Amino acid sequence: MPQNTAPTSGAPTAGDPYVASGNGGYVVERYDLELDYRVATNRLRATAVLFARATMRLDRFSLDFDGLSVDRVTIGGARPKKLVQTPRKLLLTAATTIEAGDRFEVTVKYRGAPHPLRSIWGEVGWEELEDGVLVAGQPNGAASWFPCNDHPSDKATFRIAVTCEAPYTVICNGVLASRSTRSGRTTWTYDSPESMATYLATVQIGRYLRKDVSGGLVSQRIFYPSGHLPQVSEDFARLGEMVALFSDRFGPYPFESYTVVVTDDKLEIPLEAQGMAIFGRNHVDGEHGSDRLIAHELAHQWFGNSLTVESWRDIWLHEGFACYAEWIWAEASGGRTADTSALVHRRKVEALPQDLLTGDPGPHDMFDDRVYKRGAMALHAVRRSVGDEAFFGAVRAFTADRRHSNVTAAGFVEFFTAHTGSTGIERIVHRWLYEKAMPKA
Repeated sequence: MPQNTAPTSGAPTAGDPYVASGNGGYVVERYDLELDYRVATNRLRATAVLFARATMRLDRFSLDFDGLSVDRVTIGGARPKKLVQTPRKLLLTAATTIEAGDRFEVTVKYRGAPHPLRSIWGEVGWEELEDGVLVAGQPNGAASWFPCNDHPSDKATFRIAVTCEAPYTVICNGVLASRSTRSGRTTWTYDSPESMATYLATVQIGRYLRKDVSGGLVSQRIFYPSGHLPQVSEDFARLGEMVALFSDRFGPYPFESYTVVVTDDKLEIPLEAQGMAIFGRNHVDGEHGSDRLIAHELAHQWFGNSLTVESWRDIWLHEGFACYAEWIWAEASGGRTADTSALVHRRKVEALPQDLLTGDPGPHDMFDDRVYKRGAMALHAVRRSVGDEAFFGAVRAFTADRRHSNVTAAGFVEFFTAHTGSTGIERIVHRWLYEKAMPKA
């Protein structure tokens, strides 16, 4: 019989020109992470189990992994035929061929001093605070603390268990399933049943106090450093109203709860993770000085976390909706109307160079503020074209239909066109996002 000569090597990237991370040949369905961490010395010993499914006949494949040392790897319980660790990847050759469609487990035991990864966007990933840890993985920092398929197109469920010194609180994505203390060290175990992109997985460690917010549509909890309760209570007092507003405009909140972490360190910008947002103490002033940012990060739970772009070129879908949520909140809370916000930001963007394609800005400019603002203005233009009832009806239908999955700009246009019956949406989106010059009207 002729031998099967089909390629059996998974691609070394996801094929996304914005990042070199991601891998081909398989998808991960679940991550099970056991982390034993020493805060005082920044030392980590860990085991990661990846429950994966082959999308092709597979002998060789890779994982994203950076900065930590591998002690042992098994694939389906067997040592790999070959293991190579490069600065950014684990290259694995299985002892036996994995057939397309087969499910398999990869177990990696590893250790080291985790640190953020250098990138064109600055340092991303696992970061030490003055007294604790912050993880900010967007867009490719997950590999700084666990082996993974680090691309938003491969979403998976997670279990994260972290053991560290007892005085510290550990906050991760999902629901706290258990907590136990032994010999001065506490293990916190969290479970995330909804699929999640790797860049949204997070670990937050600090000497935090906890405030539970009762009532409202969604249970909320705030973790904050000692001495900041008055400011935290005031600044997040309207969080429930924001959840209610966005649930009305965007559809039901997509997770079981919402967690806010306020670090004792100053942060340049707030950060979102799935089911969570992280703010620095500089974002909390007791005078609602960060309401816009609070609204922005909350909106990412719908756009970015539940609905996640399939490739980074479409990041305007995340940031445009989150920025537009700021305008929606301002309008509903007695501030500027969305029309006024669109006009104000249009004038600001018009004063900047017209040299960026918002719908495909390139990796260096994917976090440029023009992507955020022109994305929001494109959404407002669609809203004005079809009317509020049709627009928000389409938004709610879109978030329901694509809940906990991946989305694309083309899919957005197709869905909104079909749902509203409008023939002008593609033209509006093209003018705002795929032409460098600002639309004249």
